[in-house]
Amino acid sequence: MTCQDLADFLMDYIEGALPQTQRDEFDSHLGACPPCIEYMKSYEETIRMGKTLCDQPDAPIPDDVPEKLIRAILSARAKSAS
Repeated sequence: MTCQDLADFLMDYIEGALPQTQRDEFDSHLGACPPCIEYMKSYEETIRMGKTLCDQPDAPIPDDVPEKLIRAILSARAKSAS
């Protein structure tokens, strides 16, 4: 498995939607590739922050949410509202 393979199927991995054989390959790759571990952590954190913004639309935005992510979510909301 390559780093690109991991990136291509990361959402399926996180959601537990991969067949066990492929999940085992992911786990093996993660065990030997610190950059992919960091990428996965960043990906999971982005999902967490996005959900926080979507779950409570009127709540104040946490300080740790990047401005670029806020703009992307607001843009997606505007598109879905029209």
